[in-house]
Amino acid sequence: MAISNPTRRTLVSTGGAALLVGGLGLITPARAQSLAPTPTMRGGSNNYRPGAPVVDKIGGGGFWMTGTVRRAGDGAPLPGRRIQVWAHTTEGHERDERSHGATLTDADGVFRIEMPQIVPAFGQPHGHLAYDADYDDGPFETVFLRPVMASASDTTLDVAFVLNPV
Repeated sequence: MAISNPTRRTLVSTGGAALLVGGLGLITPARAQSLAPTPTMRGGSNNYRPGAPVVDKIGGGGFWMTGTVRRAGDGAPLPGRRIQVWAHTTEGHERDERSHGATLTDADGVFRIEMPQIVPAFGQPHGHLAYDADYDDGPFETVFLRPVMASASDTTLDVAFVLNPV
């Protein structure tokens, strides 16, 4: 086993952190201080419908679109954020109004919405998701995503939004 000789800086910073955590009894995990914002993906806004309604479910269901929404920088969860989803499914094309719907994030910044099974369009099974600042009360930049699924037989797609404050 190698024995290291810590520097004064290491001892002071480690000791200070231990004293702070132990002395204050902090039990909340530290959040990332440099979480980068999610960039908009090419093709993410294709067939977007501004103001799609918030719904409990899109169509007959069977496929789950899930994810998290956090603030860039500190990674804090963002509750009450409006996320729109749409895709080419067994019940309609991504251009169809019935293939669009929106949901809100819960207290932990998590969203989940059921929709029909996604099927390949342009050779790839993929979904579309949007955080559109024009339809939300938060001061964050709009982000459009177009994640591609590993397989057309997948029944879930999970994504993460990290929103950049304006």
